[in-house]
Amino acid sequence: MQNSILNNLNLFNKKDDFYFQIKKLINFTPNSIDYYKRAFTHRSLNEKDINGIAVNYERLEFLGDSILSTIISTYLFNQIPEASEGYLTKMRSKIVSRKHLNELGQELNLTNYLTSNSNIDNFGENIDGNLFESLIGAIFLDKGYKYAKNFIFDRVITPHVDIEKLDGKILSYKTLIIEWCQKKKLKYSYETYEDSGNDSIKQFTSSLNISNFQSVRARSTSKKKAEEKVSQRAFYINQKQIDK
Repeated sequence: MQNSILNNLNLFNKKDDFYFQIKKLINFTPNSIDYYKRAFTHRSLNEKDINGIAVNYERLEFLGDSILSTIISTYLFNQIPEASEGYLTKMRSKIVSRKHLNELGQELNLTNYLTSNSNIDNFGENIDGNLFESLIGAIFLDKGYKYAKNFIFDRVITPHVDIEKLDGKILSYKTLIIEWCQKKKLKYSYETYEDSGNDSIKQFTSSLNISNFQSVRARSTSKKKAEEKVSQRAFYINQKQIDK
């Protein structure tokens, strides 16, 4: 009986801790902590609700992505009234890029709130951004659009969005290189292959060949990263030509 009481007290304390941690994280009082529990539940737990529907952060991530995109789009629409649809889309992409969302999630240490049966190394490289979006989804369902908007302004727009700086920010070096080659009618090719050698972590090497220009190589932990890295290297080597 005594052990049972102690276990219930420990469980209560853990729930209580999570509530106050979330309250501190979002900087307001949540109505229902259940939304936030779901926002930080990994699919590896295989939890289901009474209707047999999976309980994890993925559906909230989908919702949060839409809410974030809507609020950022509205902000840019009002902030840059002379901008075309294409320009607004490009600027929004820079703000909600996977890299930037991952950085935002890392700033808030969101993986510390995650419950999972999987090792953190197996979460995937975008877990921080995914959790950031799921948190926005939870805030929206719990408190409504106004609170979600205030959270996004506090955590994204006010500290990180500078229209002039964003205008010159390169979102993808690979896209930039390809567009430049197509514009100048230059032949180009990426050759990417696994090159782990004795490394414990899988590695890929990518080489970029552009007609009449120096061949460039780079190495990283995924094919996509290696090609982006080699594109960035090629950009800085040939920047004077690209800027013409």
